[in-house]
Amino acid sequence: MRTVKGPTDHVVVVGAGLSGLAAALHLLGAGRQVTVVERAALPGGRAGRIESRGYHFDTGPTVLTMPDLIDEAFAAVGERLTDRMELRALHPAYRARFADGSELDVHTDAEAMTAEVERFAGPRAADGYRRLRRWLQQLYDVQRHRFIDTNFDSPLQLMHPDLARLAALGGFGRLDDRIGRFLPDARLRRVFSFQALYAGVPPARALAAYAVIAYMDTVAGVYFPRGGMYALPRAMADAAADAGAAFRYGHPVTRLERTGDRITAVVTAQERIPCDAVVLTPDLPVAHRLLGRRPRRPVRLRHAPSAVILHAGTDRTWPRLAHHTLSFGAAWERTFDELTRTGRLMSDPSLLLTRPTATDPQLAPPGRHLHYILAPCPNTETGPGAGEWRDLAPRYRDSLLAVLERRGLTGIDSAIEEYRMVTPADWTAQGLAAGTPFSAAHTFAQTGPFRPRNLVRGTANAVLAGCGTTPGVGVPTVLISGKLAAARITGLRPPRPTAGSSRPATRGIPA
Repeated sequence: MRTVKGPTDHVVVVGAGLSGLAAALHLLGAGRQVTVVERAALPGGRAGRIESRGYHFDTGPTVLTMPDLIDEAFAAVGERLTDRMELRALHPAYRARFADGSELDVHTDAEAMTAEVERFAGPRAADGYRRLRRWLQQLYDVQRHRFIDTNFDSPLQLMHPDLARLAALGGFGRLDDRIGRFLPDARLRRVFSFQALYAGVPPARALAAYAVIAYMDTVAGVYFPRGGMYALPRAMADAAADAGAAFRYGHPVTRLERTGDRITAVVTAQERIPCDAVVLTPDLPVAHRLLGRRPRRPVRLRHAPSAVILHAGTDRTWPRLAHHTLSFGAAWERTFDELTRTGRLMSDPSLLLTRPTATDPQLAPPGRHLHYILAPCPNTETGPGAGEWRDLAPRYRDSLLAVLERRGLTGIDSAIEEYRMVTPADWTAQGLAAGTPFSAAHTFAQTGPFRPRNLVRGTANAVLAGCGTTPGVGVPTVLISGKLAAARITGLRPPRPTAGSSRPATRGIPA
């Protein structure tokens, strides 16, 4: 593994999002002095928080999986996740609602899910689910350390027996086809393949290897922190501060000073901070602009679809909503074609509805509720540009509410007391390329050793972290990216926990 050469005693981490905080914890654990600079007034980055009239809106990811990776970051400074946070297992992990009126609760417990699949689609489907679950576990075991939790310096690193094992498992086939071998029911296939959208590739074209995301969601478990998702970056920042990190909030970085190929200082709007190395976590275009160079690629980066998010504080809720509810439209292939090819807004949308107050009522005023509606949409390269969204947003809000009304959320428009709407225009204003929070799509040419690497040629002591670099998009992988960035600086690799050894104590609360 290539590492940063020369002194690395003082490291400046640019960005207090999840990847930056993970990097900071692992660097502190390796004995480095760490300063974290963040343009916002609080930690979190994309996993932020808006508070208004007693409503606590989480502005970033809402699905939390793989808590062992969080525990690993805390362990770097001698702490445990349970010292800082209380996680609650969600039962069910999701509720899936289909256009034909059918419903399926997605359980991570094998027996409960087998029984639910049999009720939903019969004994043959239940047998297929058992085989699918075994395959997902095998897929994860092969990929976890060799292909996900790895700093790649060359595609030649793929030449390992695990590559043959992945091929034997069908990992290089198409996701939808492979899931279909286990589950002929089209509705069930959606539950185990919709995750490909986060990777920016339709299930019909995504590699089957990306079913590892379904493993994280449907086998490893889905959790929710007391205090909302924002409790995660807050706890990580507190642990880092207690371990000696210095934080500079409200400090936007204006430039990097360098001597030759080394960064010698990070300059913010308020001060100059000398450093021996730097971890950059902003989106790739911002990081490359600060570095003064963009790595050459034979083909331009392709970005994942974006999303519109409607945060709604309401005076009521609807009994069929779980903590996480997948509301599938009748269309499926057409939806992905619209999102990734034609650039049109979904004509028959599939939505993720999250109701955080189902698990933590304290996130809203007494008797009130939070609803988070995520509607995938084309990014600004494929679909409407950022300027168009400023006029389009009010009409699209009304359209989404009309869809939800038809799908059983009767009176939702009149129930809303407080709301925030986020569109690709807002993502663009935050400096996110193509107006998407999901960064570069996980096509084959943008995965593993072919993804933008966390070391940039021409700069000896800067490392990248975040969803645009290795290993990719999602809370688990972003946490890993921070650890991998720290390893580039320290040359150390933290011991990997044995399976199940770091699973935190949780309280299962039905949602």
